[in-house]
Amino acid sequence: MSPETLFQIHLVFGYVAWLLCFGVYVWPRLKLMDRVEAQRAIATLHSFRFFGLVFILPGVVGANLPAGFATFSAYTDFATGILAMLALLTVRMRPLFWLFVLAFNLVGAVDIIVDYYHAVRLDLPAQAGEFGAAYAIPIIYVPLLMITHAAAFYLLLRSHSNAAPAFTANAAVS
Repeated sequence: MSPETLFQIHLVFGYVAWLLCFGVYVWPRLKLMDRVEAQRAIATLHSFRFFGLVFILPGVVGANLPAGFATFSAYTDFATGILAMLALLTVRMRPLFWLFVLAFNLVGAVDIIVDYYHAVRLDLPAQAGEFGAAYAIPIIYVPLLMITHAAAFYLLLRSHSNAAPAFTANAAVS
């Protein structure tokens, strides 16, 4: 099998495995949690995204990993990790907390989507061996990150839509 085919199989099965695990073990608990605690759990996972800087670390990845992919991916991952940490640090300052929750999810989701675009444009699956020791990141870690971004947005929208009727009802009583 070609490296491109192996990479694509690994990526698809990374999503399948995480969706199965997430659906059974994580999602039921997140839905039952307080909205702040659910977002804190997601932010904790994303606070480790500083690890994406490994894509620009010589000796860990191959010298031929396209810079058009590696540099953008490394720094947007790093930015997402910092924003997630800021969310965790500001949990007691709710307006800031929610701002950072929204920010790390937007930056992180855009990062992954743009990384996929760059990967396709640069034919990165055919060069999968250039990931070197970092190969596990796009195969194991990225699917979980994207799934949790989707969950975070869903929870943000759900809690916002649930809050609107309550706010309207409270305003009518006043």
